[in-house]
Amino acid sequence: MAHLETSAKKVWQQRMTFKRWMGWFSWLFILSFFMLCWQAMTQNTLWVFVLDAPTQAADLIDRMFPPRWSYITALLKPLWDTLNIATLGTLFGIILAFPIAFLAAHNTTPSRFFVRPIALFIIVASRSINSLIWALLLVAIFGPGLFAGIIAIALRSVGFVAKLLYEAIEEVDKTPIKALTSTGASAVQVMDYAIIPQILPTFIGVSLFRWDINIRESTILGLVGAGGIGLELQASLSVLAWPQVILIVLLIFITVILSEAFSAKIRNAII
Repeated sequence: MAHLETSAKKVWQQRMTFKRWMGWFSWLFILSFFMLCWQAMTQNTLWVFVLDAPTQAADLIDRMFPPRWSYITALLKPLWDTLNIATLGTLFGIILAFPIAFLAAHNTTPSRFFVRPIALFIIVASRSINSLIWALLLVAIFGPGLFAGIIAIALRSVGFVAKLLYEAIEEVDKTPIKALTSTGASAVQVMDYAIIPQILPTFIGVSLFRWDINIRESTILGLVGAGGIGLELQASLSVLAWPQVILIVLLIFITVILSEAFSAKIRNAII
């Protein structure tokens, strides 16, 4: 009877005592790690400048307005150069990414132990290095100008497009492939009639999405000498011409919005 009374008083708990303590120690560790990182990041921070930041920001905004609208005529050619950098760089990246994707996919690669690792390495290398770093390296090699910007965008686009494309290739429906193979179709015919039609919508969507991203990335390549409207932004910043800076920022903002709307409309129309 006493045993039944004792068991009736037991209260259900979500976790055992050990798990509760482990949960508390985990939260304590995360909090301690966050405080350690915060201390390392802010050890050289001058808080007097941080406290004065709202005043400085208000003063900077006041000096930016009104924008120097007459300067817009000087920005049309750099803006056109930026669009060319993004478009040509995306095109070259797509051309390079298409065969690399087939070499990286395990169901289309000619060699899983030699060719596929090389293709995957190219994809990882491209995705690991930002387009701004590519531009820095290429400006040092080719000199400043649009060519360095185009190649930088292309090299950055290869990994992005190839990764998404080879994953789509590996997920294709195998039924059409088996049907064509059973009829004696060659590897090229299987790729042409069974694989490419399945991945074509993904390929178009990824290409347009990458072009949209490259519009944004190409606007800042001029900061390192790769041409485009970023070069005008760097020049205006260097002489503290804030009315010109805000005009360039507004123009970049409008361009990015229009490019995103355009790419979304094309994707909806094609896919």
